[in-house]
Formats: sequence, structure tokens, C-alpha cells
Amino acid sequence: MSRADSAPASLYHRVVVYGLFVVLLLPLAGTLLYSLATSWSATILPDGLTIKWYLALWSDSRFLYAFGQSLLVCFGALALATLLILPLLFVVHYHFPKLDGLMNVLILLPFAVPPVVSSVGLLQLYGSGPLAMVGTPWILIGCYFTVALPFMYRAITNNLQALNLRDLMDAAHLLGASTWKAALLVVLPNLRKGLMVSLFLSFSFLFGEFVFANLLVGSRYETLQVYLNNMRNSSGHFNSALVISYFFFVLVFTWAANRLNKDKT
Repeated sequence: MSRADSAPASLYHRVVVYGLFVVLLLPLAGTLLYSLATSWSATILPDGLTIKWYLALWSDSRFLYAFGQSLLVCFGALALATLLILPLLFVVHYHFPKLDGLMNVLILLPFAVPPVVSSVGLLQLYGSGPLAMVGTPWILIGCYFTVALPFMYRAITNNLQALNLRDLMDAAHLLGASTWKAALLVVLPNLRKGLMVSLFLSFSFLFGEFVFANLLVGSRYETLQVYLNNMRNSSGHFNSALVISYFFFVLVFTWAANRLNKDKT
């Protein structure tokens, strides 16, 4: 294809990409504008702009409490998943590599059962008795742990497959390191990218999770999504400010994660 023929094709591709980008941004832009509007009913544009809805949101102690509780259960579930998945992955890939196929099936089982069905079973198991945890953050941490496992397992597995694990371990053994010392000091630093990607992907998903939080804890341990559901009958401007604040937090968190995850030059 000549340069003259490629120019129209390149222009067409750019128009399609930019057009799709604009279409995707329109709902977010409308929500942002509505969250800044003093009132917006019978006109194309709002009557005026204000930040009072954001001030009301971030001065609401109930919102701040729900925000902190969402962070707590997400970080707790991810910490638990990290402590369990890293040793499991090392043992499977180094000592029992043939089990990787079976693990790929088992690790996806949490997605085979709809969250509503899982919640009903969990309500029956942990609603009473010695392990009564319904309405507490502990049952939510356990649920979020199982949801995060597939994301973390696949991302770290892809990272491990890019390494020559057995040769790396053999070289560490020749230098006098024990198996676990080599795993901690040699293998683990090489898994930083896969671990960081899996953590941030899982966090973005868990932070917006609603079904488990609403059915298992509800208002007894109000997370951000449950708070948004409970405030659905309040001002639409207030709810729009909440949605934009949530989106902005996830955006900033993802940007910071990407910055931290870049290789040092």
C-alpha cells in the first residue's frame, strides 16, 4: 500500500477511535456536570455550577465511614490472598508442575456459582452457630478472598511462566541458598509485576462489589456500594458527586499503581 493510500485509512482509524472514546466519555461527562449543577431540569445546560454537593459528601461522616470500611475489607482480602497464593503458586510450579492444569480449573470455581446463590448458602452456613459471621466484615473478607483468587492466580502464573523457574532455582542452590531462601530473595522479586497487576486489578473489582456486601452485611457493615444503594432516594446531584468521587479515586489509584510498577531506569 502506497503512502497516499495509507493516509485515508489512518484518518479513518483515528476518527473511529476518537469517536468511540467520546461516546464512552459522554455518560461520565454528563454525571460530572450534573454533580456540579445547582439545578438542571428544563434547560440544555445547568442553571449554575457549585461544589456544594462534593462538600456535603466529603463532610458526611457516614460516607467517610463506609469508604474506610470498603478499604478495610478490600485490603484485608488482598493481604490474605497474597499470603496464600504466593506459596501455593511456588509449590505447584516448582514441585508439582503437572497440577497446574487442575489448579486452573479449581481456581475458576468461584465464578461458576452466581453471587446471589453463594450468598444464600453462606447465610445458611454462617448465619448462626459457633461460626456466626453474617453482618461482620470477616465474612466479607472471606468472600472477597475467593473472588480475588482467580485474578491473582492467572496474573502471577503468567509471570511465572515467563521465568525459567527451575534453572533460576538451580542457580540459587549452586550459590548456597536454600529452597525457601531462593524463593524469597530470587523468585519473589521477579514476580513484582505480576503481583502488582493482580492486586490492582482485584482491588478495582472488589472496591465496586455490591451483591455480597448487600446480602451478607448490608447496613450492619456499610460499604461504599451499600451506602450508594441506601442513598439512592436522596438528591441526584449528591449521588452524582458520589459516583464521580468513586471514579476519581479508582482512576488516581490506578495511575499511582502504574507509576509505582514502572521499571526503574
